[in-house]
Parts: sequence; C-alpha cells; structure tokens
Amino acid sequence: MKTRSGVIETPYLFPVVDPSLQEQYVKPSELMEIGFRGIITNAYLLKKVSPSPIDVHKHLNFNGVVMTDSGAYQILKYGGIEVSNREIIEYQCAIKSDIGVILDIPTGFDASRDEAFSSADETLKRAQEAVNIISDPLCRETLWTLPVQGGIHLDILRDYAKKSVDIFYDGFSIFALGSPTTLLEQYMFDKVAEMIYTVRSEIPFAAPLHLFGAGHPLIIPFAVALGVDLFDSASYILYAKDDRYITRRGTYKLKNLDYSTCQCPVCSKYSPKELLELPKKERVRLLSLHNLYVIREEINEVKQAIKENRLWEYLEYKANSHPAAKRIFMTMLKYLEYLYKHSPQSKPNTRAVFILSEYSIYNPKILSSRRRSIQIRNRGGENTLAFLPYSLAENNRIEKLVAHFSKELNINLQTLKLYLYYPIIGVIPAELHSVYPYSHFELGFSPTDNAISDLAYLIFEIFLKSDNVNGVWIVTCKEDWQEKLYGKIAKIAENSDIGSKVKKIEFAC
Repeated sequence: MKTRSGVIETPYLFPVVDPSLQEQYVKPSELMEIGFRGIITNAYLLKKVSPSPIDVHKHLNFNGVVMTDSGAYQILKYGGIEVSNREIIEYQCAIKSDIGVILDIPTGFDASRDEAFSSADETLKRAQEAVNIISDPLCRETLWTLPVQGGIHLDILRDYAKKSVDIFYDGFSIFALGSPTTLLEQYMFDKVAEMIYTVRSEIPFAAPLHLFGAGHPLIIPFAVALGVDLFDSASYILYAKDDRYITRRGTYKLKNLDYSTCQCPVCSKYSPKELLELPKKERVRLLSLHNLYVIREEINEVKQAIKENRLWEYLEYKANSHPAAKRIFMTMLKYLEYLYKHSPQSKPNTRAVFILSEYSIYNPKILSSRRRSIQIRNRGGENTLAFLPYSLAENNRIEKLVAHFSKELNINLQTLKLYLYYPIIGVIPAELHSVYPYSHFELGFSPTDNAISDLAYLIFEIFLKSDNVNGVWIVTCKEDWQEKLYGKIAKIAENSDIGSKVKKIEFAC
C-alpha cells in the first residue's frame, strides 16, 4: 500500500505511539529499528499538545509512515471529546498524516440495538461530510479511512458496510472495522471473526480492511485469513505496564513465568526472574520491546505462510495453541465458501499440503482438489469402478492390478475406471495422481473414524449413486482403516441398487 512516506506491505500492524509523552518507553526510532516502518498516533491528543499544526513525523522523530486516529477511542473510553469531525480531519491534513481517520462514533460492546444503530448511522453521516473536506488539495495526499460501526449487532454492521461502499470511492482508500477492543480484551475472538466476515463480505475485496485495536498474536493469522490487511495496537505497552509477557500462543503474567523460549534481544539477556527484579520503568520498557518482537515475528510468520500457500496449515497449528484460537477457528468453518472463493487455486513453487488433523479437509487446497475430482467423475456408458489405496500409485503397482482385473476377473479395460482413495484428500482419478496436490501431501495423523466415514460417504454419494455403474471393486491392502472403509461403504450401499455390485479385493500393496 503506497503512501507519501513509503510503502506498507500487508498484512501489517501499526504500533500505537502516544504523541503527548515527552519520553516514550519505546522511541519511534527504535520501532523503526525493530522493523516497524509505520506507526499510528492519536491526532486528538496531539492537537491538545499542539493546537497549531506541526508535522507529525517531526514531532515523533519518525520518518516512516504515520497513521493518525481521530480520537474516537477517547469517545469510547470517556464518552466524548471537544473537537468536531471537520476540525480533526483538517488537523490531520495539516500535520501531514499519511493515513487519516474520520471522527467516527464507536459502538460499545454492550450497546443496545438503538445505540448501535445510532453510532453506525452517525459514523456514515460523518463519512459523507468528510467527502467534501478530503477533496481539498491539502488533504489529497493522505489516505483516508472509512470506519464501519455496528458492533456485535451483525445486521446493523452489514447494512452500514453496504451503505459505506456507496461513498468509499469518493475519496477514501481504506475501510476499518471499529469497536472490537473490549471483545479482544476478553478473548472473544469468535465474535470478532463474525464481525470481520460481516464487513469483509460486503465491501470490495480489493479495498484494504483495517481492524482497530487488534494486536495479539493469537488473533492475527485468523483475522488475516478472513481478509484483514491492517491492524493497530497498544497491547505491547499496555501489557508491559501490567507485567504481562506476550507469546505467540498466549499471554503470561511475568511472575508466573519460569522460563522463556523467546530469543529476542531482551529475553536473550534477561530471564523472567531477572526482569521482575528490575525497576518498574526499565521493566516496562524491556517488556514492551519483547512484546513488539513477538508481534513482528507473528506478522512475519503469517506472511511466510501466505508465500508458501500454507496459511490454512498454520491456522490449524495455531488453533491448538489456545481455547480462544480454537473458537475462532471453529467459527471460521461457517465461512468455508467465502474462504474457498478467495484462496489461490494454483500457485508457483507451492509446497506439499500438510494434513494435520480432521480439519484439514476444509483446507481450500484440499477442497479444490476434491471438487475437481467430483467434476470429472465417471461419465459415459456403463463402467466398472475400482477404488485403489493411494499407496498403489506410490509403489507403481497399478499396472499389476489392472492386469489382474483383465486376466483374473475378465473385466473389459475399456470400461474400467480407476480411482485412488485416501482420507481427507478424498477420491483421485488415477490419471491425475501425479498432479498437485495429489502428488504432494503428507499425512500427519492416523486415519480417524470420522475421516474414514467421510471417505465412505464421498465414494457412495458421488461415485456409486449413478445409473451407469456396472460394478464396484474396493481394493484394500489389509490395513485396518481400509477394511473399515470397505465395511462402511458396503453398509451404506446394502439398501440401494448398487449394494450387490460392491465387492472387495485384497491386494499386496
């Protein structure tokens, strides 16, 4: 994302910097050294310190990208501020903000429907008012953010996301989802996921989406997968002031932490016990630095997963690190079609698909391959179907099996349709077994009963319930899960027309 002060590669998190502090715990220049090329500060607080506009980059001694919030958080926290929408927008223009935000009205976590509607409606009115202001030449170099309010009242949130689209292209560059702070503080990530999906599914997918107040490593990868591009957070400093130590799998009270596995410059020098013994000010500073390193590491981990086309595998791994992460992962399963639609169907230099659990079946890469197999399932005249364990393809035993079908079973090879089967991956046309991802996957768990049942129903419902099936052979290699598969298929099929045609062959795999 190009700004007048530099380029931001998304996904990205803007650390919050308080412009009213003369002495920062972590200097903006240090944030740059850690790897944060952009920060966010509060234009309202800056205006209280310096009513006359001053270049915000010079004030903070930061030559990277500076995003400014309008003071809406102060409305949420204190109930109101002494500045108008027009005043704070014009002030952001004058201080040369790279990214600005209108003065929206946050929807409180416990807001009633009437309150949620009022905050969403007033925010939209202020966005409409802002259109004429941001068209001024002084404001045109700033990228403007259009917040969408409504809170957990998803129907209101959805309605105002749609309405916001109508004015977005009149001068705005970024959408934002407002008011998730309380939910995030209480680890109600599943509720935040519903809010993200509600907005993201209504706005143009090419438009960046900012999630206010989200800075914990647990939610970042899930929010990115749902379509969030930008984050901001003061968690690094707020947690540090409370002696809380951020890790990528959760947060610890420093007094409860015996060991640190982090290798950042702080943790390489100090043990948790040694940090506790430091004076409060120095401890807060060092904890803040550690927390920043962890947040940056998480962002980079997500980026690398995207580069390798392994974001889903990372979500599966992350889901098992904390109950809140598992809840948001399970919530995301409601939006599979949405995730599938916006996932790359092919990618150069793609790595093998990791099948880590039963939930790998929802990996968009696996969903894509399963659907591809279904689309080219058995067609034409009457056919004999043979379902072979995938291991036969790995060991180049298919030709020997085909010869067995021809010589021993007297099956016409012109009508023989060969499919390979494997839990989670599903059913693979034999001629496609060398195509990605069929040829590039690794199973990380023993086939479970659920995975076997899924495969049995897939074979029956999609491939066997057809008018042109003459016979069905289920080939097994005497492995327990394959025997279970045959038993399940036979049981499902026994009360159907195909039941008498389903037979088993044991083969030396």
